[in-house]
Amino acid sequence: MIGSFKALRLAVIIAGFAGPAFAQTFPPPMGQPSNAPGVPKFQPEPFWPKPLPGNWVLGQVSGIAVDRNDHVWIIHRPATVFDDEKGATKNPPETKCCTAAPPVLEFDQEGNLLKAWGGPGPGYDWPRNEHGIHVVSQGNVWLAGNDNADSQILTFTGDGKFLHQIGKAGTTGDSNSPDSLGRPAHMILDEPAGELYVADGYRNRRIIVFDAKTGAFKRLWGAYGHKPSDEKMAAYKPDAPLSEQFSNPVHCVRIANDGLVYVCDRANDRIQIFRKDGTFVKEFRIEPDTLQNGSVWDLVLSEDPAQKYIFIADGANGQIITINREDGKVLTQWGRHGRQPGQFKWVHNIAIDSKGNLYTAEVGYGHRAQKFRRVE
Repeated sequence: MIGSFKALRLAVIIAGFAGPAFAQTFPPPMGQPSNAPGVPKFQPEPFWPKPLPGNWVLGQVSGIAVDRNDHVWIIHRPATVFDDEKGATKNPPETKCCTAAPPVLEFDQEGNLLKAWGGPGPGYDWPRNEHGIHVVSQGNVWLAGNDNADSQILTFTGDGKFLHQIGKAGTTGDSNSPDSLGRPAHMILDEPAGELYVADGYRNRRIIVFDAKTGAFKRLWGAYGHKPSDEKMAAYKPDAPLSEQFSNPVHCVRIANDGLVYVCDRANDRIQIFRKDGTFVKEFRIEPDTLQNGSVWDLVLSEDPAQKYIFIADGANGQIITINREDGKVLTQWGRHGRQPGQFKWVHNIAIDSKGNLYTAEVGYGHRAQKFRRVE
């Protein structure tokens, strides 16, 4: 009888995931905007990705990206696997579970694992605390880290062969240094120009641009296009004058099809928008009453040629926000803190594929990646 009850309960759960009601977009919480006509809607894919092989388990998933083949790449932090999930590595083994997966993993659209690699090796400084991943059109993978000693960016082939390093671990300058990084958070390559834009970061407060092939310094800027400053800043207050400097961390940088550069000024609850030369264009305040960890952790632009929408990962509030790219108007908000599909614990990064599906990565106690299939 108990077995029959469990089977019935499982069938109800599965039916709930598969049924039409669940396929609808999430109802917005009270007091938040309703879904506007034509705005993308999403359905969580609760069985993506598929279980990992080799008794592997993930730590904090600190970066996620999509390549030209719509393969999904993540970087996670093996050192953050929970102690009670390491029993299989003890001598003698204490439990059946588990072993930390390699730091870099590649999945196909169905969630099958294709490749896994990464970690310390000869000729480069592997980050002590992995943070950020970017995959370019030819398949090379760029990585960073945000430990106090991490002041480097690494490039590998898609198979994990080391290619290039910008910066040196343990060597850092201030926010105006042309040749040193300070705990870089994220990077993106402007492929036609051969320039790498870096959100730098957790120690420094700037965007810095390098020649992607040589690592030579090109330019840098702070908030509003000002010269960056490392002077101590007052704590963010929603009703205070807006800061003239980025806060720590400068957490993401993205480049739109039209050449505008979007920067996540996380703790200041805002997106700042620039031209590629660092000229300030405008800013959008996002959930400006947010104090804990800030609201703008990452963003991606929609897959349509005009990139009409921006999707924002708001880690502090556990939600995804859709805004109009032109004027910053909030169109939808969905998600909440939790551990079920479609809920988040510190949603840290977001990615988008050519079909408009979204992918998220969670740090803190989240330790997972999720896929959200676009349904409208």
